[in-house]
Amino acid sequence: MADRRKTPNPQLRAVREGHFQMSRGEFAALVVATGKEMGEAVACAARLVAAWEDGEVELPRAVYQRILTRMTGHTMGDLGFRRGTPARSAAPAVTVIGPGEREDQVERRDFLLDGAGVILGLPLGAEDQAPGKIGAVQVRAVAQAVAKLYAKDQDHGSATLRQAASEALHTAYQWLQSGTYTSKTEARLRSATGALSIAAGWLSYDSGRAGDAHSLYGEALAAARIADDGELEAHAFGCLSLLAKASGRPREAISAAQGAQTVARNLGSPRLLSLFHMREAGGWALMGDASATDRAIVRAHHLYAQGPSDNDPPWLSFYAPGELAGLESLARADLGQHERAVSGAEQAVLLHGSAFARNRALYTADVAIHHAVRDRPEPEAAAEAAGQLLTFLPEVRSDRLLQSLHNVAGALQRHNRVPAVADWIEEYRTTTATGGGRA
Repeated sequence: MADRRKTPNPQLRAVREGHFQMSRGEFAALVVATGKEMGEAVACAARLVAAWEDGEVELPRAVYQRILTRMTGHTMGDLGFRRGTPARSAAPAVTVIGPGEREDQVERRDFLLDGAGVILGLPLGAEDQAPGKIGAVQVRAVAQAVAKLYAKDQDHGSATLRQAASEALHTAYQWLQSGTYTSKTEARLRSATGALSIAAGWLSYDSGRAGDAHSLYGEALAAARIADDGELEAHAFGCLSLLAKASGRPREAISAAQGAQTVARNLGSPRLLSLFHMREAGGWALMGDASATDRAIVRAHHLYAQGPSDNDPPWLSFYAPGELAGLESLARADLGQHERAVSGAEQAVLLHGSAFARNRALYTADVAIHHAVRDRPEPEAAAEAAGQLLTFLPEVRSDRLLQSLHNVAGALQRHNRVPAVADWIEEYRTTTATGGGRA
């Protein structure tokens, strides 16, 4: 591949320094603030502004184009950006990285470099620095990192979070292995580290790294047993059940879900137990056992109806009514009950409201697929749901979401003579060709 020289962008720099009289960091902060006012969630930092000014990024992504135009009152051309994009290579063995992808890499690199220390708030030390005395402050920092990971993942997906979680987990293990602490602190830190391991495992699973997820869930299970932490043990079993089902191992999924139930029965949280019955239902559905699936679903709904409890763990917040409906719809789909599945998926999207963006996106994809493959297909309804799915990109980044998008395209292809479907397929190809759906 020929080396393409960077062309600096003096116009943007002149606007930043002359008009705004700001450093790159200050300008980046203004981009973020302006985006927030516009309802656009971005993670701009000084390194990305430098990439724009140095010519590493010739044209910002669409979201930044909107924000910069709003901020400065200038067009992209006035700000020194090129409207054209480099031609793609015809050689299949060569990957050409376009300007949008360079920008995305710069933004991700900046996020990841700041990840554990800034985004998660963990007080990181140097690699060769002994952790020293470990106490409540460190334990609380690990617990807060877990909460932040789940909060950001629910809105934006896992793509930019996985490395930050890995760094945070490395720090927590350093504290466990080399720090000094009391036996009480050890148990609390081990439990917190196990919870962080589960969070990292979830992000790996969502990023398409099932092997990493399985290892991390196993570490969490070991930590739970060493710390005698029933809640963590049940959580780890539940995650292993989910992973087994996703990997096509229904018997393992059922066994892990039943193991989670055995532990959870002593925790005083009906809704936690409900989740694990729904995990069991997913395993039975994958095996094609409709009767066992129905029994598990009925039990899950009965437990859920008992309401919330003071013993519900914080991470269970995702298991809202929308998720209950969504998980049932997934089981119905595995049983080939597409009429019931589409109804459940639509209910899941509706009940989630404006929360849990990634889950809403996944269930929206399910709606599109079920409308396309049901006994009496409704291609226009499928295209409408598929169109809604594209609006989640690129802000929500998840390997599972990209796979769902691919599955939607495959399901709709059979109806490509329907005008609404043909229009969506064209939009889908344009979005993926320009990197809009990149994880």
